[in-house]
Amino acid sequence: MEIDLYHGSERIVRKPLYGYGKVHNDYGLGFYCTRDCDMAREWGSSRTSDGYVNCYSLEMEDLKVLDLNEKDYTILHWLTILLENRSFEIPSALAFEAREYLLHKYRLDYEDYDMLIGYRADDSYFSFAQDFLSGAISLRQLKNAMSLGNLGMQYVLKSEKAFDRICFKSFETIDSKIWFRRREERDLVARRDYFDLERNRRVSGDLYIGQIIDEGL
Repeated sequence: MEIDLYHGSERIVRKPLYGYGKVHNDYGLGFYCTRDCDMAREWGSSRTSDGYVNCYSLEMEDLKVLDLNEKDYTILHWLTILLENRSFEIPSALAFEAREYLLHKYRLDYEDYDMLIGYRADDSYFSFAQDFLSGAISLRQLKNAMSLGNLGMQYVLKSEKAFDRICFKSFETIDSKIWFRRREERDLVARRDYFDLERNRRVSGDLYIGQIIDEGL
C-alpha cells in the first residue's frame, strides 16, 4: 500500500537523506512529514520568506510502524519520547521526579521502528506538556489540550529501509503571507482555548502526575 506524504521546508527536497537532520526534534533524527498538505504549507512557511511543500509517495508494505494513537499506547508514551529528545525546563522537584518516572516506566524502543506516527509538539503544545510535568494540569487536560487547534499527526521516517521506500512526486511554492499567518492563528487559537477551556477547569477524579508517581500507575 502506498500513501502520500507532505514535507514543508525552506527548500525543495527531492531525495530525503537517511542520517541527516536535527537530532533534537520530537522523535529524534528522522524525516518529518504529514498527510495534510495544508499543514505542510504552514510548517514550511516563515515570517520572512516563502517555502516549499514537497510531495512524496511512500510504499508501506513490510514497514514496521509505531503508531502512538493505537490503543496499546497512551499520551504518556508520547511524552516520554519527547522527554528523550527535546529540552524541557525542570523547575521543581516534582518535574524532575516526573521526568525520571516516565523515562523508567513508559520508555519505548522507538528506534527499532521504520516509521513513527504521533503528535507534533509545536511551541504551544510543548508548553502544555511542561504544565503536566509540573503538576499544573491533569492527564485528562493534557490529552484534551493536544487536540486543540487540530494540529494533526506527523509521520517520521526513522530507518534506512523507510528512506529507500519514499519517492519524490512534486513540489509547490508556499505563499508565506498566507500560510505563516494561518500557522500563527492556529497557535493563538490553541493557546486561547487551552486557558479558556482546559488549564483552569479541574474535574473531580482528575489524575495528576504526583498521583501517578505515588501510586505507580
